[in-house]
Amino acid sequence: MATTGNQRAATKTDKANIAELESMISESPSSDRACLKVAQILNVRRNEVALMRIDKGSLRFLYPPELRSAGVLPLSGSAVAARTASTRAPLLSNAFMRVKHAALFEAVKVGAEVEDRSQEQLPIQKIMSVPIAVSDGNVMGVVQVSRKGLDPAVAGVDFTNEDLKQLEQMAEILARMPFMKETAEF
Repeated sequence: MATTGNQRAATKTDKANIAELESMISESPSSDRACLKVAQILNVRRNEVALMRIDKGSLRFLYPPELRSAGVLPLSGSAVAARTASTRAPLLSNAFMRVKHAALFEAVKVGAEVEDRSQEQLPIQKIMSVPIAVSDGNVMGVVQVSRKGLDPAVAGVDFTNEDLKQLEQMAEILARMPFMKETAEF
């Protein structure tokens, strides 16, 4: 299949955006700022990005801020993020409502911005979940990007394998961010 001019332009834009995320490492950004960049790159709302770090056998939310005090996900549990961390395997599902998952955190109100209010407590319809690992392969966390809505059509376009590859590239960058280090405060 031939690559069109638009596909080449999109690929260059994607690489430039990922390069912007990487350039943020030297600025020691907050997890909030880095996750907002992830949302921008993948064209999702801020409340459709989640970032978790492993802490004492559980995944603790770093982002969104509203979930920092909402509890933890045990690594031994059945939550998608826990499975992502334990199997070290990325997941892409455009039929997520049919996947058995813990919907507890979906009920927490997130997204104070006006444009997000309509999405506050909508269910996740589509999701990508990627482990964040250090160079030796040890998993230090998980990043998830979702599309929320009353049904899959309203939630937005399906995630693609290219989107998943981008998120995997971003996970490699997130692994080098100061807030992912064990010594960083929550």
